Parts: sequence; structure tokens; C-alpha cells
Amino acid sequence: MNDVPRSAVPIWGTAAAGAVLVAMIVPRHAVLDWLPVVLAVCVLLTFIVQLGVDPKKGFVGRLTASIGGAIVLLAVATLALGLSAALTA
Repeated sequence: MNDVPRSAVPIWGTAAAGAVLVAMIVPRHAVLDWLPVVLAVCVLLTFIVQLGVDPKKGFVGRLTASIGGAIVLLAVATLALGLSAALTA
């Protein structure tokens, strides 16, 4: 098994881009409402990408890497945005 499946990287990029967009566009009081929406988009995109990959071997590992990485990125974004909101309030 590869250390990082190449098909997981676009999902992580989507999670990071979604977190940045939420931080820039959404009002501070609604950030916690929109980050789960970003995660839902990442989960749906993960299934689309992973089912489109030709080799079916390693499907669960690729799925876990994609969604797990998105969760970690969004958890860090949630912590950063939460601390930012707490310090500016």
C-alpha cells in the first residue's frame, strides 16, 4: 500500500480550499454551520473519485485516507477559526 494515495490529494485540497472560503466569506457566527457542509462535499467527492479509479484493490484504504485527511484539515481549521473568534470577541 502506498503511503499517500494520489487520489486522496484532490480531496485534501478541496477540504483546504473549502475551509479558506468559509473563513473568508461566512460571518464568524456561522462558521461552525458551514464547515460540516465542506466535509459533506468532501465525502461525496471522495466516493465519486474513488469509484472512478480503475483498480478496485485498496478501495477502503484510499477512502479512509481521503476522508481522514479531510477531517484532520477541517478539525485544524475549526480550531483556528474558533480561537480566532474567541480572541476577537
